[in-house]
Amino acid sequence: MGESQFHLLKTRRFLPLFVTVLLGAANDNVFKNALLILILFTLGREVPMEEAVLVTLASGIFILPFFIFSATAGQLADKYEKSRMIRWIKLAEVVIMGAGVAALQFGDVYWLLTVLFLMGVQSSFFGPLKYSILPTLLRKNELIGGNAFVEAGTFLAILVGTIIGGLTAGWENGVNIVAAIVFGLAVIGWMCSYGIPQAAAPQPELRISYNIVTQTYRIIRRIRADRPVYRSILGISWFWLVGITLLTQFPNLAKSNFNADHEVITFLMVVATVGISIGSMFCNGLLKGEISAKYVPAAAFGMSVFMADLWFASPEGPGAATVTLGMFLEAPENWQVIADLLGVSICGGIFAVPLYAMMQTLSDEKERSQVVAGNNILNALFMAVGSVVAGMILDAGYSVPDLFLIVAALNLGVVYYMQRLRRELGSSPAAD
Repeated sequence: MGESQFHLLKTRRFLPLFVTVLLGAANDNVFKNALLILILFTLGREVPMEEAVLVTLASGIFILPFFIFSATAGQLADKYEKSRMIRWIKLAEVVIMGAGVAALQFGDVYWLLTVLFLMGVQSSFFGPLKYSILPTLLRKNELIGGNAFVEAGTFLAILVGTIIGGLTAGWENGVNIVAAIVFGLAVIGWMCSYGIPQAAAPQPELRISYNIVTQTYRIIRRIRADRPVYRSILGISWFWLVGITLLTQFPNLAKSNFNADHEVITFLMVVATVGISIGSMFCNGLLKGEISAKYVPAAAFGMSVFMADLWFASPEGPGAATVTLGMFLEAPENWQVIADLLGVSICGGIFAVPLYAMMQTLSDEKERSQVVAGNNILNALFMAVGSVVAGMILDAGYSVPDLFLIVAALNLGVVYYMQRLRRELGSSPAAD
């Protein structure tokens, strides 16, 4: 019988790392979304480039470092003591946010985009550490609960950061407020990182290869040689593809099908985020601490069912009047949409958490950080490709609900793929 995951919040083995992860995720999104608002409403006018192009460029700039630096980051995380590396990376965040404060004060778009790129670099180095250190700090029966907290907390932090960044940037003195928030969160995160226990380097003799292309190829090839690990990572990457598709298309769905205002958009994002958090936290109770893929295929099937039902629940076109949040909630038919969003998100949380735990426990301890780095590379690739394909589908004249239906159909293949993973692992826990 697995112990409740909430006891982890009382332990020094987990709490400092958890808080550090949350503050980092929140900070990234406060700055990123404040920058997007500033580009759309003020700074974009000073640059000889379309605002929509600038927004797209900003999103790509943040993801790009994961392709460039993940291979190196994984090697460094396997070679050196992890808690010390985390402290250095969080200190780098303080310096980067200091540059961000200056960029905000001067209002220079190109300087701000450079800071955004550096934030992506910092995140690409932090990613392999935060996931590879968990099996060192936690017992095997705590890994599901620990990953559940990290996933739920990350999504909530992303949501809070997105809302804070978007709201404060539009205020009269918003630039100064955003500057104070991002620098303050960076400093607090750096201070919290000093509470993370030491985690010995698993491969101190490792020789670092700085050839990005060669090392990225080696990591992916190494991952593909271990089928359960590879299937777990592909499942995680698919989860992020579905997640980014849903989150980026909520504004389009609200506008094109409901003629809804920004409050409805925010509400839909809250529903999705809360759903992922509920699913993540519920997962530990389902598995009782066991690291297993037993519920992953069912969760994937649930994602398809709820995404398909979104197609049926969404109206064909918007009405004449702008729909406020109150009006949206008063319409009984819209509650089916809310239930579908909540359902697909809960299933997503149940789907992703065991896969993260299996990736950690099934990978070789000496190369665990490099495996996580490979996961980050594939995650970024899936999100980038998914965004491009989604744009092509919508540009071809299909609606947002049509896009969700297409993703639901493709997701049925993932159900079969995850069933293969479950069979490969057998009936015994993956940790065994």
